[in-house]
Amino acid sequence: MIPLENINSIDQLKEEYGDKLPVHLGVILDGNRRWIKRKGIKNSLKGHMAGYITLKKIIYASYDIGIKYLSIYALSTDNVAKRSKKEINYLYELLLRGIEDVFEETLTFEKEVRIQVFGRTEDLPQEFQEKVKKIIESTKNHNKYFLNICILYDGQEEIVDAVKKIIHKGIPPDRISKEIIKQNLYTHNVPEADYIIRTGMEDGARISGFLLWDSSYAEFRFRDELWPDYNEEMLIEDLKEYIRRNRRKGA
Repeated sequence: MIPLENINSIDQLKEEYGDKLPVHLGVILDGNRRWIKRKGIKNSLKGHMAGYITLKKIIYASYDIGIKYLSIYALSTDNVAKRSKKEINYLYELLLRGIEDVFEETLTFEKEVRIQVFGRTEDLPQEFQEKVKKIIESTKNHNKYFLNICILYDGQEEIVDAVKKIIHKGIPPDRISKEIIKQNLYTHNVPEADYIIRTGMEDGARISGFLLWDSSYAEFRFRDELWPDYNEEMLIEDLKEYIRRNRRKGA
């Protein structure tokens, strides 16, 4: 076996350490707007475009390395509240374009990727909802890989919505368990997160409400680098860091 420190490619990492990689990887994309400021570019929307290009590369790299479940924190409800209508509309356009691009890739069907969108999607623009619904329906029978895009998402709201579903179903209090709550989350068909990577963390270490229920025993990796600068080499480095850790899950 090649020593971990000597691994420098996706293929090597998969071949030598594939059984030690996270099954469910979460990624929090942060830093698009700061990236633009550092570049001295006046049009802030170009930062989101740069982030979009990075995201596609990382998604395809995750397929190559064999990550079964990839969850992307693309747009929180808090982001929507704080941004201008122009910026939010642009983000919606980019996100829809990204989802459609991934769907139209032959890889999506060759690798049997199921595309899912988590969040309060009923608040998305009607056209967005309709197009995404068709994509979700078209890949619903795929089960080799799962690409989960979190849009208008907040982990606390996810739990609130799960509680509402449980009440609506009339499940008595003495039957409510962790399993019942999980069954009513947006992520009901996704296992708990093993590893969460966040970029753009120059001032602390936060997950900003991402996968609150499913991250109870996850490992975390916080990077100073801004999302548009993230690349395959950094992904390999982060996955090697995950492999080095001794996951005790609270034991």
